[in-house]
Amino acid sequence: MTASTELTRLSAAELAERLRAGDVSSTEATRAHLDRIVAVDGPVHAFLNVDADGALAAAEKVDADRAAGKDLPALAGVPIAVKDVVVTHGQVTTAGSKMLEHWVPPYDATVTRLLREAGMPILGKTNMDEFAMGSSTEHSAFGPTRNPWDLDRIPGGSGGGSSAAVGAFEAPLAIGTDTGGSIRQPAAVTGTVGVKPTFGGVSRYGLIALASSLDQAGPVSRTVLDSAMLHEVIGVHDPRDSTSLPDPATGLVEAARRGDVAGMRIGVVTELGGEGYQPGVRASFDHALELLAGAGAEIVEVSCPNFEYALAAYYLILPAEASSNLAKFDGMRFGLRVEPDEGPITAETVMAATRGAGFGDEVKRRIILGTHALSAGYYDAYYGSAQKVRTLIQRDFNAAFEQTDVLVSPTAPTTAFRFGEKVDDPMAMYLNDVATIPANLAGVPGMSLPSGLSDDRLPVGFQILAPARADDRLYRVGGALERLLTDEWGGPLLDRAPELTTQEVTR
Repeated sequence: MTASTELTRLSAAELAERLRAGDVSSTEATRAHLDRIVAVDGPVHAFLNVDADGALAAAEKVDADRAAGKDLPALAGVPIAVKDVVVTHGQVTTAGSKMLEHWVPPYDATVTRLLREAGMPILGKTNMDEFAMGSSTEHSAFGPTRNPWDLDRIPGGSGGGSSAAVGAFEAPLAIGTDTGGSIRQPAAVTGTVGVKPTFGGVSRYGLIALASSLDQAGPVSRTVLDSAMLHEVIGVHDPRDSTSLPDPATGLVEAARRGDVAGMRIGVVTELGGEGYQPGVRASFDHALELLAGAGAEIVEVSCPNFEYALAAYYLILPAEASSNLAKFDGMRFGLRVEPDEGPITAETVMAATRGAGFGDEVKRRIILGTHALSAGYYDAYYGSAQKVRTLIQRDFNAAFEQTDVLVSPTAPTTAFRFGEKVDDPMAMYLNDVATIPANLAGVPGMSLPSGLSDDRLPVGFQILAPARADDRLYRVGGALERLLTDEWGGPLLDRAPELTTQEVTR
């Protein structure tokens, strides 16, 4: 293994420690990851664009500040990738859509600003399902991302690019967004760690909105501690976001390092593990429970009876909000503009031509569904009823957390499926999010971390859910389980992933 390759294999915490000790510079670390991107991203396609010059300039500044003896943030100099739905000043931001193909934002999202202030070089923007609609990253307008464990399989969605970049050692950290599981489900199928913070725990200012009451940015990493460190960087109050929580995310790194479940009550949700779960997924989950029980946790079974309606409610609320949020892409105010080939040029014909050319099939499907759900005569029957179900799910969570400290389940019912397997069956695709969606409807935080390999030798995710604003519990349980499993495996799960074919890097 070359020195450059070794740098890309370090966790973010390990790399930060070596940077602080002066064993390596941020410029060397950033260049190593850029070389890795050149070497493996052709087949993986985790990145939509790479900003090598910008990343190296940021790294050189950190190195100069460190040499001058300045007191730097914990992750200063550690490079990061950012999902392409997060606005970045001066860098093309597309949300995976032709509608925004050449858009260069004139400002930074709050998350981006916080990363820059923390001295983290931004390597580039990662691939995603168009406007974050999808569970496989097959719906990106710029081609799919492939799973580093098996290039014939999906990396999850909509944040498959961020998880694949971290899983393929192209970036030690990444930012994702989670509307119905788009951080946790990709993490599960790529053997990485993904966290959806409490709704409002990370600013949404500068995120291209999909569903405003559900969207939440969060960390993607290779270890629980790395996610905790990144979560504390981005988890601060933002007056530009009216839903931003007033108190910052603190105590997460301490909880991850502590990793102790002795005396904790861990609830297994009956409704998130029955029919439809792959046997190998269930076996991995049960083994993880045995380890937690052996470490002193009390395992109890709890029922959340309204969870069975979560998927249906979600797929009314999300399209309704998406149809409203995406209405601004009309060919006149934002994004692409296409005029009709024939007939008169009117507002209506330009809108139709622009949306026909700019939106993909999945986006059109959800806009039509959402517009119908919000239309006169159907609002109460569909959208209104879905919001009532949302309240029932929130009550289920409240009742469950009166009996337990955290809830757990498999993150996804299956491992990564093959490309094209579910493209023609949207309902089968949507079922991949069945275990992750309830957390978004209730606004509670969730984490997925690897629990092992299934019978098909592909990664399985273990999901932890905590009460709102108790994100530290995710890290306490996640840190404990990760340590138990890593001891058992003799190293990180990602060490078992097949080596990717690399291309020679020339500079």
